[in-house]
Amino acid sequence: MTSDPSIREAAMKWAMATRAPDFADWEGFTHWLEKAPAHAVAYDEVHYALEQADPVIIALCQEDSEPAAANDNAPGWLASRRAWLGGGIAAALVMALTSVLWLGPQQGGLHETAPGETRLIALDDGSTVQLAGGSRLTIESPRAAQLETGQALFTIRHDEANPFVLTAGGERLVDAGTIFDVRLAGETLDVAVSEGAVIVAPERQAIRLDAGTRAVRTSGRYRLAAIAPEAVGEWSRGRISFENASLAEIAAELTRATGTRFTSTDAATRLSGSIATDALREDPRAVAGLLGVRVTRVGEGWAIAAR
Repeated sequence: MTSDPSIREAAMKWAMATRAPDFADWEGFTHWLEKAPAHAVAYDEVHYALEQADPVIIALCQEDSEPAAANDNAPGWLASRRAWLGGGIAAALVMALTSVLWLGPQQGGLHETAPGETRLIALDDGSTVQLAGGSRLTIESPRAAQLETGQALFTIRHDEANPFVLTAGGERLVDAGTIFDVRLAGETLDVAVSEGAVIVAPERQAIRLDAGTRAVRTSGRYRLAAIAPEAVGEWSRGRISFENASLAEIAAELTRATGTRFTSTDAATRLSGSIATDALREDPRAVAGLLGVRVTRVGEGWAIAAR
């Protein structure tokens, strides 16, 4: 967590300003971010906290519609909305933001997400980790982490003298200046690189994955394949893809991505494709048309079966 109060204050001002529809000073914002790695870390922390506060804002707006004072001079993002928040609402909002602001990304220890939840973790050196739903990740230091299960997108600031090391599924992954995605499901390990390179198992196979390359480990063996760099980490943008996956595997991934419970006992039927998860959050039955399968309501979840 960023400890410098002046950096935190500046990050708060930029985060609130950039959320305004009419914000235009992107050049100034970029210049501030590039001044020091700690600026990007602080901004990510504030942005995360503001996202957590959004439900508070909505709830407050529903409870109070008192008009704003004519001499309102609140800064940035807050000022642009006090017209409809009202004086009392705005004061409560400030308290809410203060209470959640630095309870967001934490650098050390265990991070765990529920199905359908994502979390941004900002590291001291300016690197970030975006954790997918249904995942467990332990940050051991700013340059070392362990993925226990699930999926994470890593954006790492390269340091040749002190490389970032990720342990996943008993394998060591060493970054070489990169953006990469890692998924661990049981014994299956899937590593895809968008930018830079990753060295998989440097002590043994020393498999180098450059941008646009993917390695999938099943039954102890790695299979290499090409992948469009823009497709790496697409789950963070609301889309999941699968290749020759069983319906049971697809159901597990859909559950993790959406938070809606999908199940399947079919390990024989295999499909390849890509699904926008927002459609399934709105209507889980949409998976029937998207995959060409049968979907049946079972309790509080949905069962998937071949037609």
